[in-house]
Amino acid sequence: MSVRWPVPSLKEENAALEAGYLLVAGVDEAGRGAWAGPVAAAAVVLPLRSAKRLKRLDGIRDSKLLAPNVREVLEAHLVEVALGIGFGLASAAEIDAVGIVPATRLAMGRAIAALPKMPHFLLIDAVKLPKLSIPQKSIVKGDALSLCIASASVVAKVRRDRLMAELDDLYPGYGFARHKGYGTPQHQRTLLELGVSPIHRRSFQPVRDRLYAEIAP
Repeated sequence: MSVRWPVPSLKEENAALEAGYLLVAGVDEAGRGAWAGPVAAAAVVLPLRSAKRLKRLDGIRDSKLLAPNVREVLEAHLVEVALGIGFGLASAAEIDAVGIVPATRLAMGRAIAALPKMPHFLLIDAVKLPKLSIPQKSIVKGDALSLCIASASVVAKVRRDRLMAELDDLYPGYGFARHKGYGTPQHQRTLLELGVSPIHRRSFQPVRDRLYAEIAP
């Protein structure tokens, strides 16, 4: 029996349009649970009134459900189709300073600010952005339900993965290009062998434990 994954719809987007909001941005993050590297966010504004252009985005789902090569193709389609794409980061140091949820909000705010035009309404995956005056709706599992949020999840994941591959060249041996900073067995082994790198999140327990081991008598 094959698994049928949920297909994101435009229900929430159309409701926003009917309420008079013409530019609707979907917002999502990537890398929230990783032990190393930044948390990333993307904001995507789609041409909601153009069925022809939206047809090119068939296949977009929550990025976690897509193979890496499929995500790359869909991200390229989004670059061609979207009315605007913004991308933002919060560094490992910022995560350590303020915590992962506030840092995620920082990255999302930066992604929204990077859009070519400020959106009129935000659809956000799970997180609320109370410091922004833009009308918004937080949707649990929004990347499975909203096409705009799913699109943002694809952009955030693809661009963060590319960044982690670049960081793998700067900090070789950890395997960042492979596991993208997440807590895989390989990452656990290299963390024990090589110690903590400048891009590790020192506030996350596996990394903090490794730091304590380095200073323990």
